Amino acid sequence: MESVLWLIAALLAAQWLFVLWNLSQLPRMAAQAGRLGATLSVLIPARNEEGNIADCLHAAIAAAGDHEVEIIVLDDGSVDRTAELVQEAAASDARVRYAVGSALPPGWTGKCFACHQLAKEANGEWLLFLDADARLSPGAIEAAMAAAVRQGRGLVTGFPFQSTGSWLERLVVPMMVFTVACHLPVRLVRASRDARFIAAHGAFLLAHRDSYAVAGGHEAVRGHLVDDMALAKAMKQAGEPVMLADVREYVSMRMYTKAKEVWSGYKKNIYEGLGRNAYLLLAVVLLYAALYLVPPLALLVQLAAEAFGASSADAHGRLFAALAGWLLGLGIKLTIDSRSGQPIWLALLLPLSIGVVCTLALSSWRGSGKADGYEWKGRSYS
Repeated sequence: MESVLWLIAALLAAQWLFVLWNLSQLPRMAAQAGRLGATLSVLIPARNEEGNIADCLHAAIAAAGDHEVEIIVLDDGSVDRTAELVQEAAASDARVRYAVGSALPPGWTGKCFACHQLAKEANGEWLLFLDADARLSPGAIEAAMAAAVRQGRGLVTGFPFQSTGSWLERLVVPMMVFTVACHLPVRLVRASRDARFIAAHGAFLLAHRDSYAVAGGHEAVRGHLVDDMALAKAMKQAGEPVMLADVREYVSMRMYTKAKEVWSGYKKNIYEGLGRNAYLLLAVVLLYAALYLVPPLALLVQLAAEAFGASSADAHGRLFAALAGWLLGLGIKLTIDSRSGQPIWLALLLPLSIGVVCTLALSSWRGSGKADGYEWKGRSYS
């Protein structure tokens, strides 16, 4: 057992070195004064977003400043005050436009069809798909367009700063960045044409109109639940450049506000995000359990044995190996959380986060069956 624990510690040490290098490869956006260099359409799909849409629009209008930017909100069958709030914003700023979505056709997910309709409504050379729970900060438009114009075409995306409130949010939501930092070579997102090296966040997708068309737009990924990853993959497969950038300074959001939303959202996304590959999902769950659950559990067992006088002659070796593994895992999480703006004390809860994520992954796989399925925004998917 001691040799296994030392092997895990060695793997975690290598993982930490990779994370430190990987995070250094993430390009940062920077605002530049002056003209945008190209026309921009900010496109916001909204379904029952009365709690978000007004703040989202106010932030987008403020970020747009004096630029000639069009902001289009598509009402995707809302039954709350979403339409009223959008129309109030449109009355106060002519750059805001309200559009009514059509009925969802068979074979489409709700968000994909909403974004497809938005793209048809838009006039800009660049299309910024923005979720209603995302908030743009001052300088966001200039920074995003500076990065886009430098790239020339393709897709620019990034993970917004994630605000969290409930305990399940704190345990699960920061794990998005954790998995990317640990396993995806960020440099290869923009440097490689291989579509396997991809990451995207649907709350902030800035696509060149021509690239979007070449990749087939949201119509090409119309049945995907994880539409952001699918669209980014389609871009790469079409030969278009994709950049994963650090957008935290300019975009923030609170994805979920209730534990039920956290569970439903990740249950919908995890299995789909792994290509609906049950073997890959099982391998990831076992790997995470081995790296991040075995050391702290072994440490607790050894400490309990010491406390009750039941330790063996080689107990100290196992104790130090387990402690090394736990501290290395802690260091990895602390590094990622500090870089992504999360409280560093969350690193202490890594075993809990891993346990919840593994449980969610298995639930996501189970939900792929027709009898269970997924529910999101009042719609059911399988």
